[in-house]
Amino acid sequence: MKKLNSQTVGQSVALRSRIYLYVAAAALLLIIGIIAFYAFTPVSKADSTQYLYIDDDDTQDSVIIHLSAMSHTAGMTGLAPLMRHSNYSKNIRTGRYAIEPKEGAIAVFRKLKNGQQASMHLTIPEVRTMDRLASVLGKKLMLDSAAIASALYSEEVCQKYGYDTCTVAAMFVPNTYDVYWNMSIDALMQRMEKEHDRFWQGDRESKAAQMQLTPIEVCTLASIIDEETSNNAEKPMIAGMYLNRLKTNMPLQADPTIKFALKQFELKRIWQKLLTIQSPYNTYKNIGLPPGPIKIASIQGIDAVLNAASHDYLYMCAKEDFSGTHNFARTYQEHLKNAAKYTKALNERGIK
Repeated sequence: MKKLNSQTVGQSVALRSRIYLYVAAAALLLIIGIIAFYAFTPVSKADSTQYLYIDDDDTQDSVIIHLSAMSHTAGMTGLAPLMRHSNYSKNIRTGRYAIEPKEGAIAVFRKLKNGQQASMHLTIPEVRTMDRLASVLGKKLMLDSAAIASALYSEEVCQKYGYDTCTVAAMFVPNTYDVYWNMSIDALMQRMEKEHDRFWQGDRESKAAQMQLTPIEVCTLASIIDEETSNNAEKPMIAGMYLNRLKTNMPLQADPTIKFALKQFELKRIWQKLLTIQSPYNTYKNIGLPPGPIKIASIQGIDAVLNAASHDYLYMCAKEDFSGTHNFARTYQEHLKNAAKYTKALNERGIK
């Protein structure tokens, strides 16, 4: 009887052990399942790619707050512990990160931890001043606009790239580039220098040399032409006229340079009294090109200079029909007739 009882007890213990083992295994599988569910559940609640921006001021908690605003609760339930129970707080990587619709917590965490940021399109605008350029770039990059302006107005910084504060606008080619949102000032300037060299290498550099002009001089003239007209088809004609003036040592007498000197870009008419301003940008007083571009020259403007029309015109005046194009003249007397027609049209419209 005792022997039977011992056997029964042994079987009972073995049964309980197996039950405990099954329960433990089931619990483990449940835990693994829960972890897997939260680890691989999509973090983003959007159907399209969202972007997380992390800058120098962000902390682990602020990053989690940013992520929570674009995430499912289930996704953050898996992601937040990964961030809090790792060394992420000691190694926060700035940047612009793409949060894809189907990415789970582990994938997002790995991306943030390793600094696998997404590039972005940066378009250099055809602006008139470096202040304006700094403002535009400051809204698109992690860089502060004041820091960008400080670099662009620093002779020391500009000289590193072969420019001064008057000519640095010529380094910027208005195009769209793939960059990283958190690029530094140095990285920005180096990239622009590289793109400038790539743009000029080959035909453009060769044509400029044949014209005995440097790329900076081409950009300077192109910037004036851009301000004279938005009609790209007419730009080679205007380029040819200004080149004729340069060859004969005749002042350029370009109204846009007066606006630049005065920093009054809204002016509709350039009155005689405005032509007395003392400035190296006053092309009515000074012969030759101004010290540098009066805006970031357009590619069309640059190519118009390099492919200028060959003619013997020395004068031009805006057409009286306000079409944005010009009447060209070979003699000053002919020019005065064109100018009279335009002045009459301005007066009739009450443009001051």
